Amino acid sequence: MEYVGRVPAPPLDRFIDDIYCLTGVPGHRRMVVPPMPSAHLVINLSEPARLWDSDPSVPPEVVSDGWFVGLWTRRFLYEYPTRVRLVGVHFKPWGMAAFVDMPATELRDRWVPVDAVWQGSVDRIRNRVGEATSTAETLRILEEELRSRLVEAPSRGLDLVQHTGGRLETSHGTVPVGALSDTAGVSSTTLATQFKANVGVTPKKVARMYRFARLIRSVDAVRPVDWSELALMAGYFDQAHFSKEFKDFTGHTPTEYLALRRRIPPEPEFPPDEGPMPAL
Repeated sequence: MEYVGRVPAPPLDRFIDDIYCLTGVPGHRRMVVPPMPSAHLVINLSEPARLWDSDPSVPPEVVSDGWFVGLWTRRFLYEYPTRVRLVGVHFKPWGMAAFVDMPATELRDRWVPVDAVWQGSVDRIRNRVGEATSTAETLRILEEELRSRLVEAPSRGLDLVQHTGGRLETSHGTVPVGALSDTAGVSSTTLATQFKANVGVTPKKVARMYRFARLIRSVDAVRPVDWSELALMAGYFDQAHFSKEFKDFTGHTPTEYLALRRRIPPEPEFPPDEGPMPAL
């Protein structure tokens, strides 16, 4: 598949990691997606996709025209159609709050149709991006839509979360949460409350996702991997906790994950990180 993405112009870049187009035939139809520090918007221009929660009590779902994906705290499984054509947005963990009028907790661990969030918009957006004659035009249209949806004056709570969340991002989740609240001049309770309102989870959980993302991106499957060294570099100081979290996030032990990475390397230029893995 071909992945073409770019960072949008300010001020959207405060809330968005990239906007992208994804087209082509997937090398693997089913992908396991671990918890990552990102929320998503997907506008689908192809056949429906299927999604499975790692929680067996949650029924699988077929998603078609477009959907928002809130921050996920557990892995899920995504099945592509036979041919993919979609445009999407990778929001920063707090980014979606600047574009939707819905509590972040209602989007956490959920796939929500676009029309349930942006009333009656999905057909118009799909028609506009579907008629675009180039990838550059498609991304321009998507960026224009996002710019029209951006709140003019983010709440003080979102400003607080953006500032402290940015520190988690740049430190890969290693800044202690207590230090975040002290620097911001608020209590840890206030910080946690604002993260839940604007992200859907506490800053501690966001830090875990950034640590895990750094760990995954540091794995060089071509070379021998010292998991203890990588875990320590990423901020895991308890090996038992690291092993458990790794299995919870990926469904594999570190050794199993590395073997899978060596058998099935990521497709060139996609995914933009190496978290999602084929479900075998």
